[in-house]
Amino acid sequence: MKKLLRVALFSGGLTLLRMASGFIIAKAVAVYTGPSGMAMLGQVQSLVAALNGIVTAPAGSGIVRYTAEHHEQGFEACAPWWKASLHWLLALLAMIIPLGCVAAAPLAGWLFGSSSYAWLVVVTTGILPLSAANTLVASVLNGQQQYRRFIILGMASVAIATVLLLVLVVQMGLKGALLGAAAFSALSGAVMLLGCLDQPWLRLRYWWGSANLQQFKGIGGYVLMAITSAVCIPTSLIVVRNILVAHVGWEKAGEWQAVYKISEVYLGVITMALGTYFLPRLATLKSYQAIRAETFAVAKVVMPIVTLMALAVYLLRDVAITLLFTEQFRASRDLFAIQLIGDVIKILSWLFAYPMLSHGMVRWFFFTEIFFSMTLVVLVFLSVPFGGVQAANIAYLVNYIVYFWVVYIGLGRKVKYACE
Repeated sequence: MKKLLRVALFSGGLTLLRMASGFIIAKAVAVYTGPSGMAMLGQVQSLVAALNGIVTAPAGSGIVRYTAEHHEQGFEACAPWWKASLHWLLALLAMIIPLGCVAAAPLAGWLFGSSSYAWLVVVTTGILPLSAANTLVASVLNGQQQYRRFIILGMASVAIATVLLLVLVVQMGLKGALLGAAAFSALSGAVMLLGCLDQPWLRLRYWWGSANLQQFKGIGGYVLMAITSAVCIPTSLIVVRNILVAHVGWEKAGEWQAVYKISEVYLGVITMALGTYFLPRLATLKSYQAIRAETFAVAKVVMPIVTLMALAVYLLRDVAITLLFTEQFRASRDLFAIQLIGDVIKILSWLFAYPMLSHGMVRWFFFTEIFFSMTLVVLVFLSVPFGGVQAANIAYLVNYIVYFWVVYIGLGRKVKYACE
């Protein structure tokens, strides 16, 4: 646990910078575009998350796991996994970029109710290679536990991307905000890639060449899991916003998005530490007893922190609205309580889901991601016509309560079976 705390402390600067970036961007969008602009920004961010998640699927958790497992034997031991990852990545880019350009108009109509934003979909798909580079470099650094370089490059990429996004918002208003949101990850990827050009593991011979079936299947399992998350989670959020827009309008949907955005940003403090420490750590553990002990030990540290953070956000919600948004968002103060309780359950659920993710339990992951994304949409669809915006938060809470019990049972059954 000392290492977890050290990693959390070491990554604190990057986490705080990301929080500040998210809040500054939210403030700028709120001032220049209002609640409706905030809702549209959420749609773009969900589109970016979906496309990036699909394309970067071979470069995420799988690379972290296999790099963590083999890096002590040298780069040659990691190279087959890296080569398999790159082959997967190039294949996905070759499919997604042309498809995104062809389907730009209908996608824009679904997201924004107007095909006039088709150009934004084209830009988002066109810069996907840099977004993939962002994830790939970060995963290798994470797997090798090069925390210092990971943090420094992460801070530089966030700072540069934030400044450029703010310039776009100020100069171009809503269009600038949407364009900046689409390009944020790609800008970060350019900085990460340039910052690692001198690294010995980035030599072409470690990345280009043949890989055997074992590596392709190993990375392929994580590709399926990542694509599932990339499609299900952002798509469910897009549908939730569309349901809100249909029943309560863009303004109310923007108020809901503002509260959800605050949750995303402050929870980044925890997810950053978990992604940096917990996933690589679990990948090195082979026995069920060790995995269970590590999960509960991390939960004892993380959950009090999450609970205190959620309580602080609730007590300071009026201050947050004033600082981060405008008076147009004042009604969103009533949406915090249930959302924040849901956030606490969400992190608890993720803690118990990580062991399954770290050991590549594809079918289990596939089922839970699809099922609980669908149940969120169904709960929102059934409740919002009667309960308005608040019903969406109640659906969010109920969904994660059920999800927690499923993954908690899964820790005892699925992980134990996999380790036998």
